[in-house]
Amino acid sequence: MNKLTTRQEAIAKFADGQTIMIGGFLGTGTPESLVDGLVELNVKNLTVIANDTAFVGKGIGKLVVNKQAKKVIVSHIGTNPETGRQMNAGELEVDLVPQGTLAERIRSAGAGLGGILTPTGIGTIVEKGKEKITVNGKTYLLETPLRADIALIKAAKADTYGNLVYNRSARNFNPLMAMAADLVIVEAEEIVDVGSLDPDEIMTPGIFVDMVIKG
Repeated sequence: MNKLTTRQEAIAKFADGQTIMIGGFLGTGTPESLVDGLVELNVKNLTVIANDTAFVGKGIGKLVVNKQAKKVIVSHIGTNPETGRQMNAGELEVDLVPQGTLAERIRSAGAGLGGILTPTGIGTIVEKGKEKITVNGKTYLLETPLRADIALIKAAKADTYGNLVYNRSARNFNPLMAMAADLVIVEAEEIVDVGSLDPDEIMTPGIFVDMVIKG
């Protein structure tokens, strides 16, 4: 099935109140054109799941500055002072999750699991309100899956069936997020014909992808 579409058709899927996963690490591996589409449409009350809120004026930072997010679920916000300002002013809810736990919560959603058990956060504020489970005498926190309405993914190459290849560290959260959303939209730097990719280099199979745009 050919999943190549236009940017306009892709961003038409955005709506107020959605939960959106966005790949990237400080903007590296973030689908900037799709994020710009969220800004252009000015959709509001988003819950954004990502590694971080990047920088003011870059990647997810643009959504924060434009006050389009009501909540962000991220591992840190330190590189974007506007996120901290909005959090302290009560304008934005920030759920800080240890980075490994964040990745595993996304992965568990994609794998259809009921969550993960981790010792990370035991004895800290992270454990507040969470169920504790003891296994073989050791206590763990039950961390629940994170799933989104839409995942926005950045790939170095995609074929028209949606098979994806990432570029080095730009891979980061993208493969996990591609498995954990109802609708997966990919922005690819290069689009090639089906059969052009070596099966061994494909990191996300096209079965997880719904739409591909050139970015």
